[in-house]
Amino acid sequence: MIEIAIPNPNIRQLPTFNSIPEERLHRQQRLAAAFRLFSRFGFDEGIAGHITVRDPENPDNFWVNPLGMHFGLIRVSDLLLVNHKGDIIYGNRSVNGAAFAIHSQVHAARPDVVAAAHAHSIYGKSWSSLGRLLDPITQDACSFYENHSIFTEYTGVVFDPSEGKRIAQTLGKNKAIILQNHGLLTVGETIDAAAWWFITMERSCQAQLLAQAAGKPHLIKPEYAKIAYGQVGTPEMGWFSFQPLYEMIVQQEPDLLN
Repeated sequence: MIEIAIPNPNIRQLPTFNSIPEERLHRQQRLAAAFRLFSRFGFDEGIAGHITVRDPENPDNFWVNPLGMHFGLIRVSDLLLVNHKGDIIYGNRSVNGAAFAIHSQVHAARPDVVAAAHAHSIYGKSWSSLGRLLDPITQDACSFYENHSIFTEYTGVVFDPSEGKRIAQTLGKNKAIILQNHGLLTVGETIDAAAWWFITMERSCQAQLLAQAAGKPHLIKPEYAKIAYGQVGTPEMGWFSFQPLYEMIVQQEPDLLN
């Protein structure tokens, strides 16, 4: 894999923390912001969808949204802390059973994954019905070149952790998976990257659907798709790309930090 650093790393740096509480608050704030952004982009669909982030002190536990709470209303104080058994350690609302069944298995299978995002976004679920991987037809789609999977075994709402385990196995070491007839799921080494990969993957699904409706898209040659991946698809670029969105949503909806 070709990796190319951010041209000027002095512009922004991945944060460092002086304490566990400081890092926990950072992750919670990014998680709440990700939900607000998902709402802003129309990724909410009733009670469906969830984003999780590991707790920095107890990595087997993760923070997640309460069941039935609109993404556009979620604040830091609304987040739930759930352990690997599905027990709620912190918070007084219910957790989405599908969120636990899927995310617990993804986190268990991927120690490198700090956060995972899943929603029933319109273009992601539309594309998922085709049972195909994304093609490298745009620079942005190259973020997923040879780095996403497809899970074809749709059997209904995922409440059984064994199906979540199969999803995790199919995800493998990739950053994203298309759940056929269901939607998208993305992961990242930061909550920022996981959220960004979902946002740009949804847009890549939209772009390919539009391009195919108009004609036959020209694919980027493999050697150039790999170069583009190294430019736009690294964990650092996933984190970096989320920062302008985070600043925008915090400025416009500062209550999410409460």
